Amino acid sequence: MKKLLLASIFIISIMLLAACGSDDTSGNGGEESAGETEGESNLLTKLQDEGKVTIGFANEAPYGYQEDGELKGAAVDIAQAVFAELGVDEMEAQLADFSQLIPGLNAGKFDVITAGMAINPDRCENADFGEPEMQYGEGLVVQKGNPMDLHSYEDIAETGATVSIMAGATEHEYVKSEGVSEDQIQSASDIPGTFSAVASGRADATTGTEMTVKRALESSGNDKLEFVSDFEQPDIEGIPSYGAAAFHKDSDALREAYNEALAKLKEDGTVKELLEANGFSGETNSVPSDITTEGVCSGEQY
Repeated sequence: MKKLLLASIFIISIMLLAACGSDDTSGNGGEESAGETEGESNLLTKLQDEGKVTIGFANEAPYGYQEDGELKGAAVDIAQAVFAELGVDEMEAQLADFSQLIPGLNAGKFDVITAGMAINPDRCENADFGEPEMQYGEGLVVQKGNPMDLHSYEDIAETGATVSIMAGATEHEYVKSEGVSEDQIQSASDIPGTFSAVASGRADATTGTEMTVKRALESSGNDKLEFVSDFEQPDIEGIPSYGAAAFHKDSDALREAYNEALAKLKEDGTVKELLEANGFSGETNSVPSDITTEGVCSGEQY
């Protein structure tokens, strides 16, 4: 009887230990899971520890571009100033086609996109934008002498002219909203490609953000093209555009810290100075204080 009692006590003890072990395992597993979730969302800590951030850009002057192996541009300078405030001093540049920036961000190739990318509701579905850093309108480039007399997107629609636009750019939707048909629109991988299409006669015009096409044309030295100085800005949602850095949707801590530092640099005039240093107007290209990313993403502000 005593042996039976001892055996029963032993079996019960083993069962209790197993149960405790199961609870411990579950608890540790929960802690590890929480740690992993926190690690994924708090990319900021990792970047601060390493002192380096990987930037995605599209080689589009004057927003973000590479010259003599150095990353330059208004969006780049602003991001660099913000990350310096956060204790991250090194920026590693990763060049990509504009249309591949958000896919690259979501694939983990970049920690952040800094390309002056326009905030819009569709993009807000796929990435989380920081607060706006700059605002800008649209520009039009045509063949020398403007043979088709194009001064607006409506002119393109009415004349049947063809327009070459960089793949992934918001201008695809802008021109269509003004009546330009799909068969009038061509795509190119970058700005030089759109210029080549117009210069060769494959297209009648190209469009992009005003500073982009103006700056690119000036630096290209292409005497077959001209910038339309009296271009009529379309009265449509998305214009003016508001450019901002973009983050992975799991990077809330990084985005919030970025926004906080950005607000400080706006307040002390640093952002305005950096815009002006890159050829923008500190007045017309600065973002009004009442414009927010939430408002632009919702479509309430444009």
